[in-house]
Amino acid sequence: MSSTVLRLLAGLLVAISLPALANEAVIRKALVERMPNAPKIDEIRPAAMPGLWEIRIGNEVRYTDATGSFLIEGELYDLKAKKNLTEERITQLNRIDFASLPFKDALVWKNGSGKRRIAVFADPNCGYCKRFEKGLQELKDVTVYTFLIPILGGDSPEKTRAIWCAKDNANAWLGWMLKGEQPAKAPASCDDAAIERNLALSRKIHVNGTPAILLEDGNRIPGAVGPVELEKRLQALAAPASKS
Repeated sequence: MSSTVLRLLAGLLVAISLPALANEAVIRKALVERMPNAPKIDEIRPAAMPGLWEIRIGNEVRYTDATGSFLIEGELYDLKAKKNLTEERITQLNRIDFASLPFKDALVWKNGSGKRRIAVFADPNCGYCKRFEKGLQELKDVTVYTFLIPILGGDSPEKTRAIWCAKDNANAWLGWMLKGEQPAKAPASCDDAAIERNLALSRKIHVNGTPAILLEDGNRIPGAVGPVELEKRLQALAAPASKS
């Protein structure tokens, strides 16, 4: 292919992208002017519906028109394909690289072979976390990485530190969550920097409540789920591997 043709193709691609870039700039400017106190817009892109634009703020999705005059909060459905496009987009935004999680900052326990792995962000004073933890005991062959994040106030920071600093922190965690056994006070010399790192990580990946469950395929379950439903999700993850 000649250099002249390559230049023409490059010019065509630029020409095609210019309207989109121009609309994005128009929309961003209009929204900032009309909603000066709104959070920073991270991304603006065309939505699947003609004339509609997607606005992304963190891991939240809104919609607007090409002039930034209207704002839509809700879900966009593709009726022909029978898909909730907003839900799919949010799932995509929430997906994480499971293998990249800092497991050294988590307390760990397992049942059986532990070949199936999940990560959980939890607060020791979270009632839903306690219910979820009890359900987890019913699962077989699972390894659970718990990232402690004291976000509920009260004595959550002290309790989190006491559990993390225990000689066997996994047992201290399970003792408190399953039996209500109060953890011993943490020694002043304990290295608890992992707790702050967990809090920073939770903010980075938009964990806004506990429990937040992360699966090996990168997807997450926001909130407590029963052992039956979780087992179904874990089996679905294993199914493609067993067929290959």
